Amino acid sequence: MKLSWLDIRDLTEAKNAIVQEALHQRLDGIVAADPAALEGLPPTVTKVLFPRGKSLPEDFGEATVVIVDPAFHGTTPAELALEHPELEFGRFVEIVDAETLEDACQSARTERWSLLLFRDPTKIPLEIVIAASAASRGSLITVAADVEEAEILFGVLEHGSDGVMMAPRKVGDATALKTVVNAETPDLALVELEVVTTEHVGMGERACVDTCTYFRKDEGILVGSHSKGMILCVSETHPLPYMPTRPFRVNAGAIHSYTLSKDGRTNYLSELKAGSKIVAADVEGRTRLVTVGRVKIETRPLISVNAVSPDGREVNLILQDDWHVRVLGPGGAVLNSTELKPGDKVLGFLPTEDRHVGYPLDEFCLET
Repeated sequence: MKLSWLDIRDLTEAKNAIVQEALHQRLDGIVAADPAALEGLPPTVTKVLFPRGKSLPEDFGEATVVIVDPAFHGTTPAELALEHPELEFGRFVEIVDAETLEDACQSARTERWSLLLFRDPTKIPLEIVIAASAASRGSLITVAADVEEAEILFGVLEHGSDGVMMAPRKVGDATALKTVVNAETPDLALVELEVVTTEHVGMGERACVDTCTYFRKDEGILVGSHSKGMILCVSETHPLPYMPTRPFRVNAGAIHSYTLSKDGRTNYLSELKAGSKIVAADVEGRTRLVTVGRVKIETRPLISVNAVSPDGREVNLILQDDWHVRVLGPGGAVLNSTELKPGDKVLGFLPTEDRHVGYPLDEFCLET
């Protein structure tokens, strides 16, 4: 779980509203320079005292974490922990050169909390700190200039910073930050579907979805003609005759088909474009967000696959009618679309919500 700290030290206007928004969104920490600013906050939020550029107060008030700058404050987290064993302490490091980068690595290896400010826009120094602290139990909190940078920081070296601290500019920033923190996709409960019929349905447009990542051999995207039933389409990771593998591509289906995207939405394949975020899933239901790099829509012969779930729910998928277009079955079995026959088992997902412009909605909706 990624951590989100909101820095209110320089807030004046709308301060109370922004703090209340942060509490409502259940951000993890509120960062203040004065213990008085932390008074009255509920125990559900971490109260972080960070008096950068100011002397440490004699009384830390209701703070639960205190961040110190040893160069300015003349003391270390370890020294303060001996005096105040009831509190947690962390170190602030501003990284501007090789020497301060080594300070950050040392802090990340030894401190409970390391609050890091990188002055250069490159993320390579953060990569080095993350690698240096791989075996540490401490947490790295990196200062983010805005929500966009926070999203990047969470993805550095695939692991990312354990958390970010961001100073909000206006009401709404706390909500946007929480959205980024919650961007991790939940696992899905895949089910075995039994193929009932297949039918050659003539010509139509299908979409190949090229992503900016390599798919694993047991991974693809979920695609279906209806919002309540999808089949797991595998990428072109497995060897094919006459052409090289393209492990970043899923020959996904007809352009009207749904696929899962970020924030619990669905998108038509025809809506996807460079930069779109979609959900990749493996045969165990583990998921991750991947970025679309390109969508190729071309006219091809199509085949319609009808399947049914154990509880009788019907699922349809219309694919390119070609041997090299494949779906996944139980145990990661790779099944060619043109060879599917009644009784074959494929893996699928059965959302329970209807959809309106891609958003889940509890309403009556009949799809046939």
